[in-house]
Amino acid sequence: MFGGLGVGELSIILVIVVVLFGAGRLAGIGSGLGKGIRNFKDEMDTIESKETKNEANLEEAETTKEKSSAK
Repeated sequence: MFGGLGVGELSIILVIVVVLFGAGRLAGIGSGLGKGIRNFKDEMDTIESKETKNEANLEEAETTKEKSSAK
């Protein structure tokens, strides 16, 4: 499965992790990880939209510059 680990080994690792951290704390860790990933994706979308806006503004400025030069 994962790098030579089978279902048995993965289940043993899962049991050890649950015993060490507890089910409630694992849920909190998962929730925090999910929120972090969601925030990261939102920021990446924001950055991409800003870049698209900047590119459109640059193209518009170049077009305007070319038109004023032609006159």
